[in-house]
Amino acid sequence: MGLLIKYGEIVTGDSRYYADIYVEDETITRIGKDLDVPPETQVIDATGKLVFPGFIDPHVHVYLPFMATFAKDTHETASIAALVGGTTTYIEMCCPSRLDDPLKGYYLWKSKAEGASACDYSFHMSVTKFEQDTPAKLKEIVDDGISSFKIFLAYKNFFGIDDGETYDTMKLAKGLGVIVTAHCENAELVSRLQANLLAEGRTGPEWHEPSRPESVEAEGTGRFTTFLENTGAAGYVVHLSCIPALKVAMSAKARGVNLFIESVLPHFLLDKTYAERDGVEGMKHVMSPPLRDKRNQHALWSGLSAGFIDTVGTDHCPFDLQQKLMGMDSFTQIPNGIPGIEERVNLLYTYGYKAGRIDIHRFVDAASTKAAKIFGLFPRKGTIAVGSDADLVIYDPEYRGVISAKTQHTNNNYSGFEGMPIEGRPSVVTVRGKVQVRDGQFVGEKGRGKMIRREPICK
Repeated sequence: MGLLIKYGEIVTGDSRYYADIYVEDETITRIGKDLDVPPETQVIDATGKLVFPGFIDPHVHVYLPFMATFAKDTHETASIAALVGGTTTYIEMCCPSRLDDPLKGYYLWKSKAEGASACDYSFHMSVTKFEQDTPAKLKEIVDDGISSFKIFLAYKNFFGIDDGETYDTMKLAKGLGVIVTAHCENAELVSRLQANLLAEGRTGPEWHEPSRPESVEAEGTGRFTTFLENTGAAGYVVHLSCIPALKVAMSAKARGVNLFIESVLPHFLLDKTYAERDGVEGMKHVMSPPLRDKRNQHALWSGLSAGFIDTVGTDHCPFDLQQKLMGMDSFTQIPNGIPGIEERVNLLYTYGYKAGRIDIHRFVDAASTKAAKIFGLFPRKGTIAVGSDADLVIYDPEYRGVISAKTQHTNNNYSGFEGMPIEGRPSVVTVRGKVQVRDGQFVGEKGRGKMIRREPICK
């Protein structure tokens, strides 16, 4: 049975118009007015609503062993939360440690999502060591449909790689046509600064940010872009948080480095005072890079509006309050991360578009289209066009609500954005033509999601 969405206003990254959308066999087959459709067609009246392409979160952690614990979401809970918030595709970080075999790690992460995710998904494959057999293993993963790597210039002796491994990873990525995403800090400096602070008895969550200051992120960003420049690889900075790092990245772009920039939702809306609260209230807001001084937020919004910052992700990391308390005696033991997969679209719409910081096309572009283009999903995902997957978000701009852990679908007992008002939310969300969400509630098929194979596009 086909699906017809009528009377809505279609908004993409570069266009805005009124038209109806007809869907057959998971795909958009016609766009126009007064479409002639079979009598048994399912019809959704989108009068007064905006119709967006399904949103894409390019930076998500679901299955995540970290600091002797595991993130609380499953692919079922995370995908349902994503869909309720309008995200129809996410790209998860596959993060085996240096002690793990990368190929076994990849198939483990893949097995966790298969048959469990309610929306479509892919992976960034982390390269946490580079040995003689690494190229063959990574090529097998690329052949399986993964076209992006992830490296960490942080987390010494766990996820982090050294300069030689960074060079080898980038040369391999260049040859395979794969983009390299990077967590940009300086592992050695972070390690030394942490040790100094702890030796001085500075153990609370308020010392997390001083242990990873803006200068350290800027240095890591510069080092990453230098390796890109000298290997010819394509790169993507994840969760860029501050003015010094943004200046370094923009300078690299200006001199022709093939570089894209992501910032994540917490850095636009929260600042370091949240992590300076007493006890677990501060621990809730510990992430890396840390929440920064509020002065950085204007620069991030300006950079996003101008297109210097390409995408907005979440770095969704759902560790609950009990897990955060592992760091009661030392901020280095607090599991890093703030959940956000459910809140991203509504908060970006409210505090970005509605607040006049970005226009509506940049909103769609940053939250959907640009990620699809960078990571080889476009035009299957990220737009509304004949032939594209029927991932559609019928958005109610009249809705008014408040973010609360009491109503969230993420498997966690707190929200980092508790109490923030929102203006607008998805009314209906489809995944390849099937209605999965209505009015804030999941009503669909839990295992509907598929791993989307991506071809290397950076050759």
